[in-house]
Amino acid sequence: MEQGKVLTALSAMAHETRLEIVRLLVPCKGDGLPAGVLADRLGVSPSGLTFHLNALEQAGLVSSQRKGRQVIYSTRTDTLGGVIGYLLNDCCGRDPEVCAKSEMTDFVLP
Repeated sequence: MEQGKVLTALSAMAHETRLEIVRLLVPCKGDGLPAGVLADRLGVSPSGLTFHLNALEQAGLVSSQRKGRQVIYSTRTDTLGGVIGYLLNDCCGRDPEVCAKSEMTDFVLP
């Protein structure tokens, strides 16, 4: 993955609401969630949600699909995986210590 695309994706996720959107969508796999459900779960206005979803969509992290009157959003796992792979492989050189810590489920920043 190109460095510029990685930086765009990281920049898009560097906001609490957008990171929460990604967290909510990842477990849904390709089924995604309707915009209204996302807005309810996050406690944000529809216009605020649209702003954040547009940023994530422009970064290639989410995609949208219209189903009737609803817009369903889902993660683009290819992009998300590419960003993670770039960080581990290109940025960190597959350092064994970094890779081992990336597998920790209870990782907490100091």
